[in-house]
Amino acid sequence: MKDLKTLINKDNLPQHVAVIMDGNGRWAKSRGEERTYGHKNAITAVRNVINACNEVHIPYLTLYTFSSENWNRPKEEVDTLMNLLSETLLLEAEEIFSKGLRMHVIGDVSTLPDLVKDQLLNVVELTKDNKGGNLILALSYGSQKEILKAVKEISQEVKEGKISAEDIDEKCFEDHLYTKDFPQVDLMIRTSGEVRISNFLLWQIAYAELQFLDVLWPDFTKDTFFQCILDYQNKERRYGKTSDQLTS
Repeated sequence: MKDLKTLINKDNLPQHVAVIMDGNGRWAKSRGEERTYGHKNAITAVRNVINACNEVHIPYLTLYTFSSENWNRPKEEVDTLMNLLSETLLLEAEEIFSKGLRMHVIGDVSTLPDLVKDQLLNVVELTKDNKGGNLILALSYGSQKEILKAVKEISQEVKEGKISAEDIDEKCFEDHLYTKDFPQVDLMIRTSGEVRISNFLLWQIAYAELQFLDVLWPDFTKDTFFQCILDYQNKERRYGKTSDQLTS
């Protein structure tokens, strides 16, 4: 069996990978279990993608951990997800720190339970000086709300005379997004076979390579991730140019 990691070209890595971790519920139901069973068994896959990303030195990894729309799920499931997040933060904080990773959170953190919010901020503070890579959790996150937030902030700055309408460009807009300190996404991966974006990083994936996998999230392995990187490296990223322009 080939060691996929050894096939990866270290000179052609995505700088920012984003993952929609989907399929926990279907994975559980296929085993005759409740959806919450899938969420609990998804932690191994989270470790796999973080470790794989760290091993090949990809500097930014964003995980779609909980969307703003996920609050509409049954209360029991939401409570399980919040409790699981709390437990995971407690168990994994030292591991994240020891790997040299810096953790960030994007989304409307104010809507999270106080305990979870405090634990998140503690891990963010604990890892703030780490230089080994950036782990970004999208929590209570919705891209449309993020874009509206940016529009309102820019409108207020124009109203107050801090900037003029002529000052508004891509850089100005990006400076008002949650992701203002991170590069644009190069590769977005979604598991479970669904082919949609689900309100995730709509601005930031403008030129990302999109990969939709049939694998359900709890079955996601390091080799799954390495194969995604190899597939990414087989793509020609043109950014609107022609192949001839790139080769010349």
